[in-house]
Amino acid sequence: MGVFQRFLNIFRAKTNKLLDKVEDPRDTLDLSYEKQLENIQKMRRSIAEVATAKKRVEIQASQLQQQASKLQEQARLALGQNREDLAREALSRRATIAAELTELETQHDQIAAQQDKLVETSERLQAQVAAFRTRKETLKATYTAAQAQTRIGEAVAGISGSMSDAGQTMQRAEEKISQMQARAGAIDELLESGALTDLSSSTDDIQAKLNKVSATSQVDRELAALKAELAAPAAPAAVLPPADAPEAGALPAAPGQPAPSPTAHPEAQPEVNS
Repeated sequence: MGVFQRFLNIFRAKTNKLLDKVEDPRDTLDLSYEKQLENIQKMRRSIAEVATAKKRVEIQASQLQQQASKLQEQARLALGQNREDLAREALSRRATIAAELTELETQHDQIAAQQDKLVETSERLQAQVAAFRTRKETLKATYTAAQAQTRIGEAVAGISGSMSDAGQTMQRAEEKISQMQARAGAIDELLESGALTDLSSSTDDIQAKLNKVSATSQVDRELAALKAELAAPAAPAAVLPPADAPEAGALPAAPGQPAPSPTAHPEAQPEVNS
């Protein structure tokens, strides 16, 4: 096999593959149906032409028949006038016309048979085209349903073009978000460690470290105070005497005398002059 033939085969294979990918069966079916309708139109034109030819033969035969009848009448008139020569001439022409009529009749029969055959073929072709049209519509509906089902399945499975693009976009967004979160966390750690300086703050890195140590010490002191408070024992509650009980160190009152005031003491009594 030559190089040119191989190149030609490869070109044909690629072309067929591309055409199969681009070709829509619905359009192909519609095109085939239109061609069949064109064939029916051609068949009808042929039938019309055959019918016209048959009609032309019939008209010609009618005219010859009229001429034959006229010659027959002329031969009779010629014999009535003792003109046998004219009668012979008229009958001779009539014989020629009779031969032509016989030929025209044969042609008429042939044309009529051809017309009947074309009509029969046209009717059969019309029936086939009607059946093809029904089958075509069924196949188009089936293909459309299968195509829709395939697209729905691809969309559900996430393998269609739009869903694939959406999935890739979401994946890239998630990767960028993860990258930004990691960058933000790293910057925060560097700022806390003092490796980076926060330009928006008026405190330098040394003062920031001192503030951090001071805040840690303050938290440690508060935590130690809370622990000491929780570890100390609770003091017992004081017991108050009842309201009518005598105060400690006070003497009971004599009968018939008022009780001394709980707040009065002997040392506080005024001296009486003798």
